[in-house]
Amino acid sequence: MTAYIFKVISLLGGLALFLFGMDIMGKALERQAGGKLQTILAKMSGKVWKGFLLGMAVTAVIQSSSATTVMVVGFVNSGIMTLQQAVGVIMGSNVGTTVTAWILSLSGLEGDSFFIQLFKPSTLAPLIGVIGIILFMFTRSEKKKGIGTIMLGFMALMTGMDLMSKSMAFLKTEEWFGNLMLSFTNPLVGILFGAVLTAIIQSSSASVGILQGLSATGVVTYGAAIPIILGQNIGTCVTAMMGAIGANRNARRTAIVHLLFNVVGVALFVIVFYGLGMFIDWAFLTQPVQAWDISVIHTGFNLAATAVLLPMNKLLVKMAYAIIPRENTPQKQELLDERLLGTPAVAVQRAQEIAAVMAADAAKALRIAIGLTRKFEPAALEEVIELEERTDRYEDALGTYLVKLSDMHLSVADNRILNTLLYTISDIERMGDHALAVAKAALEIEEKKINFSAQAKGELAVLERAVLDIVDRTVSAYTSFDMEQAIQIEPREQVVDALVREVKSRHVRRLRDGLCTVEYGFVLEDLLTACERTADHCSNVAVEMLQVSEGKLEAHEYLNALKAGELHESAAFAEQFAKYRAQYAFPEE
Repeated sequence: MTAYIFKVISLLGGLALFLFGMDIMGKALERQAGGKLQTILAKMSGKVWKGFLLGMAVTAVIQSSSATTVMVVGFVNSGIMTLQQAVGVIMGSNVGTTVTAWILSLSGLEGDSFFIQLFKPSTLAPLIGVIGIILFMFTRSEKKKGIGTIMLGFMALMTGMDLMSKSMAFLKTEEWFGNLMLSFTNPLVGILFGAVLTAIIQSSSASVGILQGLSATGVVTYGAAIPIILGQNIGTCVTAMMGAIGANRNARRTAIVHLLFNVVGVALFVIVFYGLGMFIDWAFLTQPVQAWDISVIHTGFNLAATAVLLPMNKLLVKMAYAIIPRENTPQKQELLDERLLGTPAVAVQRAQEIAAVMAADAAKALRIAIGLTRKFEPAALEEVIELEERTDRYEDALGTYLVKLSDMHLSVADNRILNTLLYTISDIERMGDHALAVAKAALEIEEKKINFSAQAKGELAVLERAVLDIVDRTVSAYTSFDMEQAIQIEPREQVVDALVREVKSRHVRRLRDGLCTVEYGFVLEDLLTACERTADHCSNVAVEMLQVSEGKLEAHEYLNALKAGELHESAAFAEQFAKYRAQYAFPEE
């Protein structure tokens, strides 16, 4: 009895190490792939076969079909991807996840040759672990540390697998275990067991690994393994189904398509395979199955199901619509779906995209508002108001989302993007506020019938061009995180400040000479304040981008040193200032 207790403890320890290694390796792979995952998955054509290949590739990289499917649900819920595109990705993810089983099948290698001994887990895992710990502890490169983490995860995975296999050896002589495996030869029982096991641990790769570990006992037969593998494919749908709770209808349909693909695939396999078994004696079903054989069955089933159902993808979509019918009311799409937080690198890129949209809306609002000062149109004023309110909503959504992301483990590059967004979204929102201020000044001009002199119009035209220039360049730099463009923002901000001061001086002279009214001066002050502060916020955005990219958060010190000529880029700053100042010269008085 005591011996059994220690063997069970060893088994549970192996299982814990195996699951831990799989989790560490998968998350490290996700971080290394970074936001490219979203780029790969979201920017695709409507061809379902292309989605299949991409889904297969992404899942093979991050070693988790569940993570891929939950990402896809989030993309559909956010409007990044259509339901039709999602179908191919889902099918591809089922095939991509079989890579893990092939890696784990190394435990079944037998032979005395050097290369076979090298690739056995007992040799390969320690070797990879040594290389991994060297990269993780003794290198400064984030990329190398990430590779080291992946290797350490792989070592834990394989060591856990090896420990499980060895600790299960005693089960070979246990009558109850033999009877249990015999019960799984009943297709319904085996499928149910595989589905429940996978649903509990929420990973088909892990449950297949456990089955491969059990196969080392020599008691698991093909007849028991096949139904369990079929059930594992159904059980993996639970994660996506849970992820779709609270999502819009299309996102829920995506999870339904995932379930339908696996359920229909399993049903067809059972009908064909066991139906033929009524006429053909499948003698191999009583033979012990090996880890390698399990990989073949797992891959073969998913490839066969894809070959049959990929051409029928539109039928799966129709079935999903039949289960979750259309509604007359438009579906609400989440700007920032929290399901994407499960893959932080993807969530960071999505937040960056929304921040770029927010910046573009603020710039558009300002351009329309400036146009209103020349020709007032009520519809254009309403558009400015709507754009400004949208930037407010973006800021609220981003703020909450980014705070949640800040608690997660991110790569250095993603962490810098996150910090940049945290420090800049309020500046972008304020740009939208100042656009609204310009629009309100335009409304006052229209209502009070204020007329500007030709000289005043000329000066404002120059200032407005300079402001729109700095805003457009800021948005461009912000969207692509282009540091070369960001460097060019501060000289332009200084030019805007100089232009504002000169406009004020000229206005005072005209006021003194009786060429201008005090009433015009109030409106002018509102316009100048909005222009100057907009440029200030552009400067804040650019400086934060530059400082965060260098791992610093000293914006004021940076600006002071830049203007004082204490930085190596100060000479370029002075040269650019002179260039832009000449470019935006006022007409002679």
